[in-house]
Amino acid sequence: MINYILILPAIILIGIVFGYPIIRYFWLSFHASSVLTNLDVINNNGANWLRVIGDGRFWQDTIQTFRFASVSVSLELIIAMAIALLLNQKFRARGVVRALTLLPWALPTTIMALGWRWIFNTPYGPIEKIALLMGFESINILSNPNLAWMATVIADIWKTTPFITLILLAGLQTIPNDLYEALKLEGGKSFDSFIRITVPLLRPYLLISVLFRLAQAFGVFDLIQVMTGGGPAGSTESLGLYAYLNAMRFLDFGYSATIIFFSFIILSSFCLLSWFLIRKSKLILSSK
Repeated sequence: MINYILILPAIILIGIVFGYPIIRYFWLSFHASSVLTNLDVINNNGANWLRVIGDGRFWQDTIQTFRFASVSVSLELIIAMAIALLLNQKFRARGVVRALTLLPWALPTTIMALGWRWIFNTPYGPIEKIALLMGFESINILSNPNLAWMATVIADIWKTTPFITLILLAGLQTIPNDLYEALKLEGGKSFDSFIRITVPLLRPYLLISVLFRLAQAFGVFDLIQVMTGGGPAGSTESLGLYAYLNAMRFLDFGYSATIIFFSFIILSSFCLLSWFLIRKSKLILSSK
């Protein structure tokens, strides 16, 4: 009972910060509030939900957001695992290297996105200049729909990989060295210790990393807004940016709230599915 009382302030704070906006968006999604109603809130009997279901741009942005989130989070997990394993080793100035590794994550996303927009810029960016010096034609990265989304993924990986690295490094430090030494005495190799010890014991930390990063990547807004503005031709537009455009540019707050709440439902379902699959894989591995 005492434990519940101690966490009660945190629950109340979470309810205020997260619960109220969700309830407010859900309520507003059943109302019209736009320039057509003089910004008055009028009940439209769920017309916003029928509109979003038939909105091709919404579903296109959903697919693009899923693509962005899945690719970036998958690559970040692989890179972060490699970096965490390296930083877990003993070497000189390890503390300094660990601190420097966190710098990209500590930088504001807007500042970081401006830097990457300059890197991919045509014709002044370094990538474009190097390509021209090597005799290649102009790449026009941010003007090419097939390359622009990859540029945003690269920027996101550079920014948020340290976050996953920090979580995995904390997990690695909880694994006793005795387990590795025992497996080594039994003739196990480094890869065997990684598969049989490191990965199973890191699974809770991997789950936390996946869920946190999926939520962050699925709600991406500032990175896309600064780097591409959703272009070219809407090829990098995310759900967060689409909701922002409806609210701030078109002043359609009811429909924007519907997009946000529908995105919340999709994200929650995706996170629950990821959690279920990871838990199921844990049960399968533990039964072998």
